[in-house]
Amino acid sequence: MDALLISQGLDLLLYGMGTVFTFLTLLVGITSAMSALVNRIAPDQAEVTASAAVQAATVEPRLSKIIQAAIDQHRGRK
Repeated sequence: MDALLISQGLDLLLYGMGTVFTFLTLLVGITSAMSALVNRIAPDQAEVTASAAVQAATVEPRLSKIIQAAIDQHRGRK
């Protein structure tokens, strides 16, 4: 009786782990394929967006000093 129960448990374990492994393998494969497809369709768009974000991230020196003063005041350094 115990051997049959252990055998059924191992069968269920292998079936469940196999299902999860198969699903995750398919997920990684499909995600990689979609990424390659998007990079093939619009490769320059990602570079343009990144460079625009870097340009937008530059801050005036005056504004930077104001922000730093506010941070210092918040932290208690006057």
